[in-house]
Amino acid sequence: MKVVGREKLHAFCSRYPDVRPWIEAWLHETEIAAWTTPLVIKARYASASFLPGNIVIFNVRGNNHRLEAHVAFRNGIVTVLWIGTHREYDERNRRR
Repeated sequence: MKVVGREKLHAFCSRYPDVRPWIEAWLHETEIAAWTTPLVIKARYASASFLPGNIVIFNVRGNNHRLEAHVAFRNGIVTVLWIGTHREYDERNRRR
C-alpha cells in the first residue's frame, strides 16, 4: 500500500515521542501489505473499526491514541486523515 499524509504522523510523533515505534511499525506493515478488503485489515488489527466510505480507525498503543485513515482498496492507497489522543477523538466525534 502507498501511504499518503505521513507529515501528520511525523508531527504527532513530535508531540508524543512514545508513539513513534508504533507508528514506524504501522507504516512498515502498511507499505508491504496488500489490503484488498476490510477483513484483511481486521485480521492484522483486530481492534480496528470501520466507518462508511472506507474509513478505518486504528487504536494506537493500546487505546491511548487513534489513527483515522481512508483506504482505497482498488488503488492500494492509504491516506492518513487524522491522528490524535483518544480524548481528542471523542471530542471530534461529538462535533460530527
